[in-house]
Amino acid sequence: MSQSPIDQSDFMRLFVRHERDLRVFARGMLPNWPAVDDVLQEASVVMWKKLHQLEKEEDFFTWARVIVRYEALRARRNAARDRLVLSEETLELLADEAMDITGDELEQERAALNCCLKKMGDEQRDLVFAASMRDGGVKELAEATNRTANSLYKLIGRLRASLRDCVDRELQTREEAHG
Repeated sequence: MSQSPIDQSDFMRLFVRHERDLRVFARGMLPNWPAVDDVLQEASVVMWKKLHQLEKEEDFFTWARVIVRYEALRARRNAARDRLVLSEETLELLADEAMDITGDELEQERAALNCCLKKMGDEQRDLVFAASMRDGGVKELAEATNRTANSLYKLIGRLRASLRDCVDRELQTREEAHG
């Protein structure tokens, strides 16, 4: 058996370097962060076992995304047995779209999002994340602030739309400045 040009220490270094982008990639196909954690763990085991297939460090991110994609689709199929989820065709479209995003684009989007989040007040930022932080987060927050859950969901929707618009404007500004 021939020795892979990428050894185990190279794998660890490359995986750690690209883990954040792989998490973001997986999150585009999965319903929540715990599912992302599970998929990334499974994908890392597969990557470790198939390390001999990787010939060049430059190919790591593309190779790893293929494995993460496969594991995410497998996880979604397994989850579909438990409850109503997106169709296989929709998942394939999301996965295809996510494959077209480069690491540089992810970094630009992350920077724009961070910039826009910093422009928000603490309370607004907390609300944006409330629904995804834990189960029942919005309901608990509604009770704590003497609001109805419905009014809070509407407010969160408006904040997220505003955040999305801000990110779009920030990306446009950055694109115009560089191109």
